[in-house]
Amino acid sequence: MKMSVARTGPCAAVLLSGLFTLTLPLAAAAQAPTNPSLNAQLLVGARQGDLAQVERVLAAGAAPASRNRLGKTALILAAEKGNLAIVDVMLKSGADVDQASLEGVTPLMAASYAGAAPVVKRLLAAGAKTDPVDRMNKPAIVYAAGQGSAAAIDALLAAGIDVDATYEHRLTALMWAAGQGQGDAVRLLLERGAKRDLRDDRGLTAAEIARQANHIDVAEAIARP
Repeated sequence: MKMSVARTGPCAAVLLSGLFTLTLPLAAAAQAPTNPSLNAQLLVGARQGDLAQVERVLAAGAAPASRNRLGKTALILAAEKGNLAIVDVMLKSGADVDQASLEGVTPLMAASYAGAAPVVKRLLAAGAKTDPVDRMNKPAIVYAAGQGSAAAIDALLAAGIDVDATYEHRLTALMWAAGQGQGDAVRLLLERGAKRDLRDDRGLTAAEIARQANHIDVAEAIARP
Protein backbone atom coordinates (compact mmCIF):
# COMPACT_ATOMS: atom_id res chain seq x y z
CA MET A 1 0.00 0.00 0.00
CA LYS A 2 1.29 3.45 -0.91
CA MET A 3 1.70 6.09 1.77
CA SER A 4 0.55 9.63 1.55
CA VAL A 5 3.15 12.35 1.94
CA ALA A 6 1.58 13.45 5.21
CA ARG A 7 1.79 9.98 6.59
CA THR A 8 5.41 9.49 5.75
CA GLY A 9 6.68 12.84 6.45
CA PRO A 10 9.76 10.64 7.08
CA CYS A 11 8.59 11.55 8.22
CA ALA A 12 6.37 13.53 10.09
CA ALA A 13 7.93 14.95 13.19
CA VAL A 14 4.84 13.88 15.12
CA LEU A 15 5.80 10.26 14.52
CA LEU A 16 9.11 10.88 16.22
CA SER A 17 7.89 12.96 19.13
CA GLY A 18 4.55 11.27 19.67
CA LEU A 19 6.00 7.95 20.74
CA PHE A 20 7.62 9.46 23.81
CA THR A 21 4.42 11.11 25.02
CA LEU A 22 2.02 8.28 24.20
CA THR A 23 -0.03 7.04 27.14
CA LEU A 24 -0.86 3.36 27.09
CA PRO A 25 -2.88 1.19 29.48
CA LEU A 26 -1.09 0.57 32.74
CA ALA A 27 0.69 -2.69 33.32
CA ALA A 28 -0.85 -4.93 35.94
CA ALA A 29 2.38 -4.86 37.95
CA ALA A 30 4.47 -2.00 36.71
CA GLN A 31 6.34 -1.62 39.97
CA ALA A 32 8.88 -4.19 41.08
CA PRO A 33 7.68 -6.21 44.12
CA THR A 34 10.21 -4.94 46.66
CA ASN A 35 9.95 -1.68 48.60
CA PRO A 36 7.52 0.49 46.60
CA SER A 37 8.66 3.65 48.37
CA LEU A 38 12.32 3.07 47.50
CA ASN A 39 11.41 2.08 43.96
CA ALA A 40 9.39 5.26 43.51
CA GLN A 41 12.29 7.32 44.85
CA LEU A 42 14.62 5.62 42.37
CA LEU A 43 12.38 6.58 39.46
CA VAL A 44 12.01 10.16 40.68
CA GLY A 45 15.75 10.45 41.12
CA ALA A 46 16.40 9.16 37.61
CA ARG A 47 13.79 11.45 36.10
CA GLN A 48 15.17 14.50 37.92
CA GLY A 49 18.80 13.65 37.28
CA ASP A 50 19.56 13.31 40.98
CA LEU A 51 22.57 10.98 41.02
CA ALA A 52 22.95 11.08 44.81
CA GLN A 53 19.35 9.99 45.35
CA VAL A 54 19.65 7.20 42.79
CA GLU A 55 22.78 5.87 44.49
CA ARG A 56 21.25 6.18 47.96
CA VAL A 57 18.03 4.29 47.22
CA LEU A 58 19.84 1.59 45.25
CA ALA A 59 22.10 1.04 48.25
CA ALA A 60 18.99 0.86 50.45
CA GLY A 61 17.47 -1.88 48.31
CA ALA A 62 15.53 -0.27 45.47
CA ALA A 63 15.00 -2.66 42.58
CA PRO A 64 16.90 -1.66 39.41
CA ALA A 65 14.03 -3.09 37.35
CA SER A 66 11.43 -0.77 38.93
CA ARG A 67 9.08 0.75 36.36
CA ASN A 68 6.65 3.64 36.35
CA ARG A 69 3.10 3.50 35.03
CA LEU A 70 4.33 3.75 31.44
CA GLY A 71 6.72 0.89 32.03
CA LYS A 72 9.80 3.12 31.99
CA THR A 73 12.72 1.99 34.11
CA ALA A 74 15.21 4.30 35.77
CA LEU A 75 17.62 3.36 33.00
CA ILE A 76 15.19 4.51 30.32
CA LEU A 77 14.45 7.73 32.20
CA ALA A 78 18.16 8.47 32.49
CA ALA A 79 18.82 7.55 28.87
CA GLU A 80 16.13 9.86 27.51
CA LYS A 81 17.65 12.68 29.58
CA GLY A 82 21.13 11.86 28.28
CA ASN A 83 22.36 11.41 31.85
CA LEU A 84 25.47 9.29 31.44
CA ALA A 85 26.32 9.18 35.15
CA ILE A 86 22.96 7.71 36.14
CA VAL A 87 22.97 5.36 33.15
CA ASP A 88 26.34 4.06 34.30
CA VAL A 89 25.14 3.56 37.88
CA MET A 90 22.03 1.74 36.73
CA LEU A 91 24.00 -0.59 34.48
CA LYS A 92 26.46 -1.34 37.28
CA SER A 93 23.51 -2.09 39.57
CA GLY A 94 22.35 -4.82 37.21
CA ALA A 95 19.65 -3.00 35.23
CA ASP A 96 18.60 -4.83 32.06
CA VAL A 97 20.13 -2.86 29.18
CA ASP A 98 17.33 -3.93 26.82
CA GLN A 99 14.28 -3.74 29.12
CA ALA A 100 11.64 -1.82 27.18
CA SER A 101 8.75 0.38 28.27
CA LEU A 102 5.14 -0.52 27.56
CA GLU A 103 5.50 1.22 24.18
CA GLY A 104 8.47 -1.00 23.39
CA VAL A 105 11.00 1.81 23.85
CA THR A 106 14.40 0.48 24.92
CA PRO A 107 17.07 2.56 26.66
CA LEU A 108 19.01 2.63 23.37
CA MET A 109 16.02 4.06 21.50
CA ALA A 110 15.50 6.67 24.21
CA ALA A 111 19.14 7.76 24.07
CA SER A 112 19.10 7.80 20.26
CA TYR A 113 15.98 9.97 20.22
CA ALA A 114 17.66 12.32 22.68
CA GLY A 115 20.79 12.49 20.53
CA ALA A 116 22.81 11.46 23.56
CA ALA A 117 25.78 9.88 21.80
CA PRO A 118 27.83 9.18 24.97
CA VAL A 119 24.87 7.29 26.42
CA VAL A 120 24.33 5.44 23.14
CA LYS A 121 27.97 4.33 23.22
CA ARG A 122 27.75 3.25 26.87
CA LEU A 123 24.61 1.20 26.23
CA LEU A 124 26.18 -0.44 23.20
CA ALA A 125 29.29 -1.26 25.23
CA ALA A 126 26.98 -2.90 27.77
CA GLY A 127 25.56 -5.13 25.05
CA ALA A 128 22.41 -3.25 24.02
CA LYS A 129 20.72 -4.79 20.99
CA THR A 130 20.32 -2.54 17.97
CA ASP A 131 17.55 -4.45 16.19
CA PRO A 132 14.50 -4.20 18.52
CA VAL A 133 11.64 -2.04 17.26
CA ASP A 134 9.03 -0.24 19.30
CA ARG A 135 5.27 -0.19 18.82
CA MET A 136 5.74 2.22 15.94
CA ASN A 137 8.04 -0.33 14.27
CA LYS A 138 11.09 1.88 14.54
CA PRO A 139 14.56 0.90 15.81
CA ALA A 140 17.10 3.15 17.50
CA ILE A 141 18.84 4.28 14.31
CA VAL A 142 15.60 5.65 12.86
CA TYR A 143 15.26 7.95 15.87
CA ALA A 144 18.90 8.99 15.72
CA ALA A 145 18.56 9.76 12.00
CA GLY A 146 15.26 11.60 12.31
CA GLN A 147 16.60 13.69 15.18
CA GLY A 148 19.83 14.39 13.31
CA SER A 149 22.33 13.03 15.80
CA ALA A 150 25.31 12.23 13.60
CA ALA A 151 27.40 11.04 16.56
CA ALA A 152 24.69 8.62 17.69
CA ILE A 153 24.25 7.35 14.14
CA ASP A 154 27.99 6.81 13.83
CA ALA A 155 28.04 4.78 17.05
CA LEU A 156 25.12 2.64 15.89
CA LEU A 157 26.72 1.99 12.51
CA ALA A 158 29.97 1.06 14.25
CA ALA A 159 27.97 -1.51 16.21
CA GLY A 160 27.20 -3.31 12.96
CA ILE A 161 24.00 -1.80 11.58
CA ASP A 162 23.82 -1.88 7.79
CA VAL A 163 23.82 1.73 6.61
CA ASP A 164 21.33 0.82 3.87
CA ALA A 165 19.01 -1.30 6.02
CA THR A 166 15.35 -0.61 5.28
CA TYR A 167 12.65 -0.26 7.88
CA GLU A 168 8.90 0.22 7.73
CA HIS A 169 7.74 1.44 4.29
CA ARG A 170 11.24 0.63 2.98
CA LEU A 171 12.64 3.79 4.51
CA THR A 172 16.37 3.92 5.19
CA ALA A 173 18.18 5.98 7.81
CA LEU A 174 19.24 8.34 5.01
CA MET A 175 15.60 8.85 4.01
CA TRP A 176 14.61 9.61 7.58
CA ALA A 177 17.41 12.13 7.99
CA ALA A 178 16.61 13.68 4.61
CA GLY A 179 12.91 13.98 5.35
CA GLN A 180 13.66 15.85 8.55
CA GLY A 181 16.23 18.12 6.92
CA GLN A 182 19.05 16.84 9.09
CA GLY A 183 22.08 17.93 7.06
CA ASP A 184 24.78 16.68 9.44
CA ALA A 185 23.18 13.26 9.69
CA VAL A 186 22.77 13.08 5.92
CA ARG A 187 26.43 13.94 5.37
CA LEU A 188 27.55 11.32 7.88
CA LEU A 189 25.39 8.62 6.30
CA LEU A 190 26.69 9.46 2.83
CA GLU A 191 30.27 9.35 4.12
CA ARG A 192 29.51 5.90 5.53
CA GLY A 193 28.38 4.72 2.11
CA ALA A 194 24.59 5.14 2.17
CA LYS A 195 23.12 4.63 -1.29
CA ARG A 196 21.44 7.65 -2.84
CA ASP A 197 19.30 5.73 -5.32
CA LEU A 198 17.28 3.49 -3.01
CA ARG A 199 13.51 4.09 -3.07
CA ASP A 200 10.82 3.79 -0.43
CA ASP A 201 7.50 2.05 -1.06
CA ARG A 202 6.18 5.18 -2.80
CA GLY A 203 9.10 5.04 -5.22
CA LEU A 204 10.86 8.08 -3.75
CA THR A 205 14.59 8.48 -3.19
CA ALA A 206 16.06 10.27 -0.18
CA ALA A 207 16.66 13.40 -2.28
CA GLU A 208 13.07 13.39 -3.50
CA ILE A 209 11.79 12.98 0.05
CA ALA A 210 13.90 15.94 1.18
CA ARG A 211 12.66 18.03 -1.73
CA GLN A 212 9.02 17.21 -0.96
CA ALA A 213 9.63 18.35 2.62
CA ASN A 214 11.16 21.60 1.26
CA HIS A 215 14.64 20.78 2.51
CA ILE A 216 16.20 21.91 -0.77
CA ASP A 217 19.78 22.20 0.50
CA VAL A 218 19.64 18.64 1.84
CA ALA A 219 18.12 17.38 -1.41
CA GLU A 220 20.92 19.00 -3.39
CA ALA A 221 23.57 17.60 -1.08
CA ILE A 222 22.23 14.08 -1.61
CA ALA A 223 21.93 14.50 -5.36
CA ARG A 224 25.45 15.88 -5.65
CA PRO A 225 27.89 13.10 -6.69
